[in-house]
Parts: sequence; C-alpha cells; structure tokens
Amino acid sequence: MKKYILTAALSCVSLITFAQASYDKIMTEKIAKLETCKTIEEFQTLANDFQRIGDKEKGKWLPNYYAAFSSIQKGRVLMREGKMDDLDEVADQAQKFIDMAGSTETNNSEIHLLQKMIYSLKMMVNPQERYMTFGMQAAGELKKAESLDASNPRVALIKAEDVYFTPEQYGGSKAKGLELFKVALEKYNAYKPKTALDPNWGKSEAEYFLSMGDKK
Repeated sequence: MKKYILTAALSCVSLITFAQASYDKIMTEKIAKLETCKTIEEFQTLANDFQRIGDKEKGKWLPNYYAAFSSIQKGRVLMREGKMDDLDEVADQAQKFIDMAGSTETNNSEIHLLQKMIYSLKMMVNPQERYMTFGMQAAGELKKAESLDASNPRVALIKAEDVYFTPEQYGGSKAKGLELFKVALEKYNAYKPKTALDPNWGKSEAEYFLSMGDKK
C-alpha cells in the first residue's frame, strides 16, 4: 500500500514539474516575440496569446501583465500612426488585463508602471482636456512604481521618455531626456530580474535614444 501511495505522489510531482516546464517554455517563447512585433495586428495576436495562457494559469500574474503590455504596445503603434481615436478602446483592453494581474500580485512596481502607461494612452486622446485627470493619475502611478522599486530601470526609461517628448515650455527637453536615458541604461546594466520570465524589456529603447543623441 505504501508503495502505491509513494508511486502516486511521485506521479503528481512529475505532472506538476512537467506543467511548470511547459508554462515556462511557452511564456519564454511569447515574451521573446515582444522584441520582434511591429504592427497593430502582431501585438493584438500576442495579447490574445497571453490572455489564453492567463485563463489557463489562474493565480499567475505574469500572463495578464504581458497581455496588458502587448495591448499598450499596440496603443503606441496607433499613436505613431496618428490613430488617436482608437486609444481609448486599447487602453480599456489593457486595463482589464492589468486589473487581473493586480488582483494576484500587489505592491508591484511593474504593474504600477503599466498602469501609468495606460493612463498616458487615455490622456493622449485629448491631452488638453484630459491632462488634469489621466495625466495626473499617470504621474501618480509613476511615483508609486518608483517608490516600490527605485532600481527598476523601466521606471527610469518611462521618466526619460516623458521628459524627452515634453516641450521645453512645460519643463521637458530632448537634452534632459537623454541624460535620463543614460540613468536608465545604467540601471539596466545593474538590474537582475527575479526570474527568467519577469519583466526585462526596454534596454534596447534606451540604447536607441542615446544612439540618436550621439548622431546630433
């Protein structure tokens, strides 16, 4: 009898180990695609993929985090294409995912940073009318993200972006932004993600802006 119990226990452990390995493998593959996606359609497909993983892996925050991030990246492509009227819908989609991530992972700098980015998308639909609402909420989330992890290089990256793209009359400038990109890159070089699946995006973006600054 003891032998059968031991065999059953070992079988359960093997199944759990296999399931974790499968989860790690598919998440690693999907996360890698974040670096190669360029179009609205590609980011939407990736968001859908992470959503399906999240639906299956209840209690894990990372699939919903990456679904939200994919949606935000889709929104950023829309911005570059001047399709501001579509940002609300995309931001609402991202909000749904980040709410689910936050329900299982609290006081996380990465989640608050994505919340900041979602509010920024909402603001960009009409900056003049929405700054006092979504703009202020975005600033608050950025401060919260930094307070939870001052070493987070993605916080430094988004701060640098904000300053870089803000006109000088409102306190920003490309020169100030480039200095902050340098700070972000220093943080990237020192930062170690908690796991192989944890957020580790953004370093290439900091390097890109700095390389553009060097060409001037």
